[in-house]
Amino acid sequence: MLYPAAVLLNLVYLMAVVVALPWVAWRKFSGGRPVAAPWNRFTGDVTVAAKPAGATRIWLHGVSVGEVQLLAVLAAELRRQAEADGRRLDCVISSSTTTGLELAAKRFGPDHSFPCPLDFTWAVDRVLDRVGPDLLVLGELELWPTLVARTRRRGVPIVIANGRLSERSAAGYGRIRPLVRRTLAAVSLVVARSQADADRFTALGAPDVAVTGSMKFDGVRGDRHAPEVQRLQRLAAFATDDVVFLAGSTQDPEERLAAEAWLALRGRHLHLRLVIVPRHVERSSEIGAMLDGLGIEWSLRSRLDDTTPLPPGHVLLVDTTGELGHWWGTAAIAFVGGSLDGKRGGQNMLEPAAYGAAVSFGPHTRNFRDEVARLLRADAAEVVADGAALTAFVARCLDEPAWAAALGGQAARFVSSQRGAVATTARMILGRLPGSREGGPDSV
Repeated sequence: MLYPAAVLLNLVYLMAVVVALPWVAWRKFSGGRPVAAPWNRFTGDVTVAAKPAGATRIWLHGVSVGEVQLLAVLAAELRRQAEADGRRLDCVISSSTTTGLELAAKRFGPDHSFPCPLDFTWAVDRVLDRVGPDLLVLGELELWPTLVARTRRRGVPIVIANGRLSERSAAGYGRIRPLVRRTLAAVSLVVARSQADADRFTALGAPDVAVTGSMKFDGVRGDRHAPEVQRLQRLAAFATDDVVFLAGSTQDPEERLAAEAWLALRGRHLHLRLVIVPRHVERSSEIGAMLDGLGIEWSLRSRLDDTTPLPPGHVLLVDTTGELGHWWGTAAIAFVGGSLDGKRGGQNMLEPAAYGAAVSFGPHTRNFRDEVARLLRADAAEVVADGAALTAFVARCLDEPAWAAALGGQAARFVSSQRGAVATTARMILGRLPGSREGGPDSV
């Protein structure tokens, strides 16, 4: 049975789909990154492994690469704690983007990853039938009214993990407060990353909110001797006296600014190496053309293998997904992109910080406002306002290596001191499973 509100939402979504069709077609045929599995998401026609007999299944959902990486860490901790309690757990994951789905297949397996349905009743119901979850975990703030409502109608608890709600998002949701309040009322538990986020969720109607700190501190690596980092070091042919400057998760024009900084400094710092890892790998051709225009010799990561390392003196352009977390482990100096133009809100600066790199980023980091404030209070990172400031930061790191080492050491110690939210979140999630003695009403 469909209530009038559900029918109205379906109609609104259908109109949005019709309007978006030319854009979806353009994305498919323009040579860029296509929209992820549009037909499967519209119909709910997904393929997922059958739930093993006697197992409890948790469905996790994250939008893109960052959320999928974080949920993979959470899934591992969920399995560890469940096994310790004698419970057999089966985790599956969905994503909404092509890069997220690619990483999900790598981390969970192709038969345990699938595209998240669009928020139509028929698509959501079909996916719920095929997945058969005992609990649904939504990463950060994937608050879709139909998904939440249809899941709760089946008696399946819903948890928002690492809940993030910025002032701007809260203001936007406030314009549709009745719908948001009704949706949040159906969420069993919000595990928020900070008290400020928790207060905003509560103000919008979430009935049960807990604060654990940011799971992103647990989701970052920090071992420069890890086999994956060492393999990339060999592929890039970095020598022990090389100083690697890595610009990661970059957007236009950040790649150019990083390349210009490298050009300005390489003459008096012969061991300075540059690695560029764009946020969207489909921009690699565009970035390569820019490097050509600057007269820079460069190579693509996808062309390197164990017998063909990076040629000496070449800039490395990483055109593969899912490796940035390991590439950061090769860097002494880091710039974290999506942070200079004010449009994107920044990317995860905790990854290079965990490795002890000297970390910089632009002034626009609203996606990580709490983490940035704490990093800066710990003197563990630097804000660069523009290309000139980025060049000056890299120059200081090269001219004052003791200062750069101290900055990186403070960053690594800070990240290490903040770990623990994943374990706490996992305990709370398992406490909401049916049959749990700790889960309250949702566990009955």
